[in-house]
Amino acid sequence: MERKTTRRLRSSTVILGGMGALAAALTSCGSEPDKRCVDRNSYDALNGYRVVDSSACKGTSSTTGGKGKKSRGRGTSGVDGEWYYDSDVSGRWADYGTFDKSKAADRGGFGCSGSSGG
Repeated sequence: MERKTTRRLRSSTVILGGMGALAAALTSCGSEPDKRCVDRNSYDALNGYRVVDSSACKGTSSTTGGKGKKSRGRGTSGVDGEWYYDSDVSGRWADYGTFDKSKAADRGGFGCSGSSGG
């Protein structure tokens, strides 16, 4: 007599697979662009802007489409701190980004509603 066996997935396999799918969904659907606090007065042609402590950017706000007024954070250390979005970061330097949050890359992913250009 032959016994039929069915293959069953282990609960740890199911849990790990589910966690991986959840992680992929969460990372692909970012609502906030990556940002770094930089000193606007520190631009270097080779490195970009110097990344500073986020406390230098408190009270700053980015414009939306170039409308409105920016208020920059000027700490006691004389740092002209402002948020710099979607930049390439290398050590303590950030480059190829934007100071305008609305111009930061729209990173729509699985299950995300992205804006379509027209």
